[in-house]
Amino acid sequence: MLKWIGWLLLPVTLLAQNDQPDLLIINGRIVDGTGNSWYHADIAIRNGKIEAIGKNLRRQATRVIDAQNRIVAPGFIDVHTHIEDDEKKDPLAQSFLYDGVTTCITGNCGLSNVNIGKYLNWIDSLKLSINVASLIGQNDVRRDVMGRANRNATPDERMRMEYIVEKAMKDGAVGLSTGLIYIPGTFTPTEEVVRLAAIAGKYNGVYATHIRSEGDSVVPAIKEALHIGKEGNIPVQISHFKLSGQQNWGRSKQTLAMVEEARMNGQDVTIDQYPYTASSTSISTLFPDHILADGQDSIRARLQRPEIRKEVIASIKDRLKKRGLKHLSYAVVASYDADSTYNGKSIEQINLMKGRKHKVKEEAEIVMEIQMNGGASAVFHGMGEEDVKRIMKYPFNMIASDAGIRVLNEGVPHPRGYGTNARVLGKYVREQKIISLEEAIRRMTSLPAQKFNLKDRGLLKEGMAADIVVFDEKIVNDLATFEKPHAYSIGFEYVIVNGSLTVDQAKHNGTRSGKSLRNQSR
Repeated sequence: MLKWIGWLLLPVTLLAQNDQPDLLIINGRIVDGTGNSWYHADIAIRNGKIEAIGKNLRRQATRVIDAQNRIVAPGFIDVHTHIEDDEKKDPLAQSFLYDGVTTCITGNCGLSNVNIGKYLNWIDSLKLSINVASLIGQNDVRRDVMGRANRNATPDERMRMEYIVEKAMKDGAVGLSTGLIYIPGTFTPTEEVVRLAAIAGKYNGVYATHIRSEGDSVVPAIKEALHIGKEGNIPVQISHFKLSGQQNWGRSKQTLAMVEEARMNGQDVTIDQYPYTASSTSISTLFPDHILADGQDSIRARLQRPEIRKEVIASIKDRLKKRGLKHLSYAVVASYDADSTYNGKSIEQINLMKGRKHKVKEEAEIVMEIQMNGGASAVFHGMGEEDVKRIMKYPFNMIASDAGIRVLNEGVPHPRGYGTNARVLGKYVREQKIISLEEAIRRMTSLPAQKFNLKDRGLLKEGMAADIVVFDEKIVNDLATFEKPHAYSIGFEYVIVNGSLTVDQAKHNGTRSGKSLRNQSR
């Protein structure tokens, strides 16, 4: 039998084959990302898009996936990652995909590639298994123009930084990030950040900030972030919202109230969080800022001066006193290139391992030795579980890992690089019922997509990009621990990226269909 289309004569069977979807997901419980209750439906995927959602879409397809009553949700969007320099280590991005993540937003904490256009083009040529969007990092912009100098920028230097940010936004950056506890962010006056934020705001970007303090000075730090957002006319995203140090436990009541008050006054401010009571960053954060100015040679020279060493020891003693601790037991080395035997051990343990006196002074000497030899990343235990839960309940809070692409058995990193989303779904949704399943998925999908202007992501809706996860909410769980962090999450049976099946029956099949996602606001 033949059928006319215009003057083109085609067999009906051929028409049917051309019209069939690439993938068909049947028997699933759809959690669409809106926060609404799940419902039963099938999903047809064709040419990288969601073609149809409905009941009994029983049609032929290249591949049919029987979800068997599992949850079918949009692929998760991790709004706070640091994947730079990890992309080639594992282009399959398994640590993210096995945790349900299909899109990463990198360039956070002021740290990014300065040439965003070149970076995003490279991402497309590399072909990762995940999608990548990037912020432009203020720290690296400033470093590119004036190094690690501890001073205000000249008018010419400001103009050069502003040019870099504007070009980055035109090239597809989704916003500006700052890391105001890191050099040279710590040396940057507020109004310099305002000028850069205003440029990003012109292009409908987001201001994502690692604020100047997450501990004793958290209140003025949040006020500064809100000021930058207001003066720069730009939405604010406060990164990894938390309270550091035992002396600050419980203050999330105060800090969340600040965010909510700003929202009630009409300011677009949201937050993100990783679901752990430990942070991870450079061990350099244990030093007074001025010691870290300029390059490594300058830092090494300063740390050889007796008066500077005394200052560092005094600063660490004061830090421990405020926390109510006697030793640097809360600071655990994650990755130290100069001596891998330090990895996974606290500074207190390393000091004892080296046969030194069990004194804070000796532990501070270890910290200085590490920094003089190039530094190290570390895990810092010092947050309260009640604050974690209270922050998680806040409705305008997204789930984020603050991690790069993990490589199995490389260092002793924070487990958040493997298990962030699974931990929320397993521990805080299923076991402790802190938030509902539908609400957790909204925080991982449509809320991030809306905030970062990813207009075709974050929802299961006809015409949207087919980034989809299928998981069993009864068994989904994080297996990574602080002691043994190298373990992929379980429970994610299927992960689809841009319409391509990438995780198939809980196993990555090698597909690399990710792409760069650029600012879609212009």
